[in-house]
Amino acid sequence: MKETLLYSIAAITALFILGYSVHMIAGGLVSPATERLLITLTCLVGAAVIALMAWDVIRRRRNGT
Repeated sequence: MKETLLYSIAAITALFILGYSVHMIAGGLVSPATERLLITLTCLVGAAVIALMAWDVIRRRRNGT
């Protein structure tokens, strides 16, 4: 249970930093609508990568390797 909470906090923090870094790079250079689109797409890709990493951890623990 503690492990799940820790992984969840790490994932939320990673997505926040990812979205903020896109804001810092693209903010002011593109329109606000484009910036929101870039942040959304980046966070979706980041969430997919985090989900794949979590799936891999679960798979490895169930197989015992």
